[in-house]
Amino acid sequence: MKFKSLLAKPFASIIANKVKKEMQRAVEDQESIWQELIKTGKKTEFGKDHQFDQITSYDAYKQAVPVRDYEQFRPYIDKIKEGKHNVLWKGQPIYFAKTSGTTSGVKYIPISKDSIDHHFNTSRNAVFCNIVETSDSTAFDGKLIFLSGSPELERVGGIPTGRLSGIANHQIPRYLRTNQLPTYETNCIEDWETKLEKIVEETIRQDMRLISGIPPWMQMYFDRLIEKSGKSVGELFPNFSLLVHGGVNFEPYRAKLMDSIGRKVHTIETYPASEGFFAFQDSQESEGLLLNTNAGIFYEFIPVAEIRDENPTRISLKDVKVGVNYALIVSTNAGLWAYNIGDTVKFLSTEPYRIVVTGRTKHFISAFGEHVIGEEVEHSLMTVATESSVRITEFTVAPRIQVNGELPYHEWFVEFEEVPGNLSAFAEEVDRQMRNKNIYYDDLLTGNILQTLKIRPVRKGGFIDYMKSIGKLGGQNKVPRLSNDRRIADEMEKYLDGR
Repeated sequence: MKFKSLLAKPFASIIANKVKKEMQRAVEDQESIWQELIKTGKKTEFGKDHQFDQITSYDAYKQAVPVRDYEQFRPYIDKIKEGKHNVLWKGQPIYFAKTSGTTSGVKYIPISKDSIDHHFNTSRNAVFCNIVETSDSTAFDGKLIFLSGSPELERVGGIPTGRLSGIANHQIPRYLRTNQLPTYETNCIEDWETKLEKIVEETIRQDMRLISGIPPWMQMYFDRLIEKSGKSVGELFPNFSLLVHGGVNFEPYRAKLMDSIGRKVHTIETYPASEGFFAFQDSQESEGLLLNTNAGIFYEFIPVAEIRDENPTRISLKDVKVGVNYALIVSTNAGLWAYNIGDTVKFLSTEPYRIVVTGRTKHFISAFGEHVIGEEVEHSLMTVATESSVRITEFTVAPRIQVNGELPYHEWFVEFEEVPGNLSAFAEEVDRQMRNKNIYYDDLLTGNILQTLKIRPVRKGGFIDYMKSIGKLGGQNKVPRLSNDRRIADEMEKYLDGR
């Protein structure tokens, strides 16, 4: 065991103990954070516009500050881009995280001096909790890779601006810099396929110990390593022990990634976003992600069924219920106020507060009132795939409204590792699972409003080619699981398996 791994163990114990203490005082920490946010917010333009000096309770806050999305925040962001200070938070942001919205185009999410440490220390906390639980700190003895966007930053209104994953590259602690791959120059390559070739070239003969990224792009990395070496990833990197992932649900990718590795490694799930680092997996033994309750973020929750209501129910952490789907609303020490980030979550427990991400508020199917969400389609497909020993590479689902006088149906575009021998039977079982998960969907089939779902096999590499065609290959980009329109589905028809 080398110096870094020896040093990591006592530090990991300190961090893990801190995390455990914070589990016990989550509600108290949330109240303290809210008080601090209001205190600082009083001095901002936003705070003055919303009379923060008169807010003395959470109920008063809800009355004064409506839930907003990015479009409603844009006028304040534009003032920051013009060079104004004290608009949403004290001073100016130290970064803008640049992200693409489905309706808002490019979004610029502020990161402040106060929020920056919480953004990136949470990944460290997740890894250190794993070290304490497994007694294995040897990941720090070798090389680490973070499959990310370019660290090159532009300036918008004088503020350094780039993808969150690129900004993260500038925050890697100095003690890990010598462990980090790929090189800065390779990380700056914009074209994903060119960048991937260089990453493989730089890492294939290294002692890789920790690999981190979004699952579909990790799989592409693994596929190229196997193609180049003729070995499994586990053979190629015998000391590889920790895979850190986030961005999308891991389960559709788990089987293929583990098969590519060829042996078991520990996995850690994280829930980072441009707006904040919301949750992380603190234990291999517990289901779900621990909500990050002491990180400069005040959480609110709206039942998903009410998210489009004019006056939805808004509750704080102390009033959440296990098993309810909520839209996640955040106020942060970067100057977001009652901001709807577009994600939906469900609590698995409240002692401590553990969540799973169930989907996106804008990624759903309800063309006929079925209210289908991401969690339901992922559970249904992966349950049947596991039972049938079928491996899924990628998928997306959309409604098919009118087809030659037939009843409408849900159309599933699925890229299989190997297409099931009896695809019709496979689709019927997925449909049965969907009916069990969603009573509205079941009612529509029973009432002959919909017919059973249909699966369209996508050729191998089809989703990668689609993402490449729209300029979103690699980095933090991901395929939406659900669409309430045909925009993605009509494009995917170009990539169907011709058999």
